[in-house]
Amino acid sequence: MAARKKWSELSTVSRTVLIVAGCGQILLQVAALRDISHRTPAQVNGSKRGWVAASFINFAGPIAWFVRGRKD
Repeated sequence: MAARKKWSELSTVSRTVLIVAGCGQILLQVAALRDISHRTPAQVNGSKRGWVAASFINFAGPIAWFVRGRKD
């Protein structure tokens, strides 16, 4: 089992990748939450509350919303 590294021990590339991934996750979730809030219940597959909760599951929740949650 590999030992965990502290932030200061990570390379510049590793830090950059983590920051970009984190920003991407936040932007994706904000976009999903905004889209959910602007749709009527008739435009949603399932419960809006359920999709809001699912949007907090890392990258998978917001992606699932855009793929399966919306009725277009």
